[in-house]
Amino acid sequence: MEQNRQSTVIITGASSGVGLHAAKALAKRGWNVVMACRDLQKAKKAAESVEMPEDSYTIMHIDLGSLNSVREFVNNFRASGKSLDALVCNAAIYMPLLKQPLRSPEGYELTVATNHLGHFLLCNLMLEDLKKSNASDRRLVILGTVTHNPDELGGKIPPRPDLGNLDGFAAGFKEPIAMIDGKKFEPVKAYKDSKVCNVLTMRELHRRYHESTGIVFSCLYPGCVADTPLFRHHYPLFQKLFPLFQKYITGGYVSQELAGERVAAVVADPEYRQSGVYWSWGNRQKKNGKPYVQQVSPQARDDEKAKRMWELSEKLVGLA
Repeated sequence: MEQNRQSTVIITGASSGVGLHAAKALAKRGWNVVMACRDLQKAKKAAESVEMPEDSYTIMHIDLGSLNSVREFVNNFRASGKSLDALVCNAAIYMPLLKQPLRSPEGYELTVATNHLGHFLLCNLMLEDLKKSNASDRRLVILGTVTHNPDELGGKIPPRPDLGNLDGFAAGFKEPIAMIDGKKFEPVKAYKDSKVCNVLTMRELHRRYHESTGIVFSCLYPGCVADTPLFRHHYPLFQKLFPLFQKYITGGYVSQELAGERVAAVVADPEYRQSGVYWSWGNRQKKNGKPYVQQVSPQARDDEKAKRMWELSEKLVGLA
């Protein structure tokens, strides 16, 4: 990045967990961080709690579950006059105990609306801003998860993700439809399905735009952040035992700080210039574990599915 101008990154869901620690790590590297969050007060307290210098960040409102809110955020960002060098799609909701689906203002099932459709719209709109940046190295990074991939140990636990033929999307994804495959509502599967869509989005962005724009598109799985606030809607016993299990049984545990550092590296470091890839540090954390490009799940590398998912998502978010 040029030295004479501060680089700007937008991070969604930066008020807690991995997003917050990525914001801190990038601020430490001299980046200007836009913390795109739903709760401005919470974001302010969070930034203060990790001692981010006040001039290193701006907090802006976004609710990824609302397409109007995403559009408003983009307008507000543009009005700020900042140029954009990197976008990190980190925010996600996970509500495993829901019996009935919650709905977005547009009527879509809320997990997929927030994790996938909101980010899909944001990526498409902010491409314009990334293209305009005169930085030589611009990046768009989407957070992945091991649970998207049944080929991995952490992805074998049912229910497994399955987008089917995208029948739910094709039918408009509104009441009574709550799942992408058009089948019965399963909150855990809704989360996993949304993460498969995140990987498909990254791969399709790469296919459509990398060559013409030079923007680097990638995903990463920073390791198992077992005590992340992502699990706040789970049973209290799960919240207590899961980190212990990952620390002492599987060895997969990664701290929020380390995960945040890994996100910052994928955003800023020269060795992550490869586009269209999924970075991983593996499930068994070695002390000096080196990142590698990991093969994504069969569904997430299905190019036909990626194209169809893209076209249906464009319709659902009003871009088509």
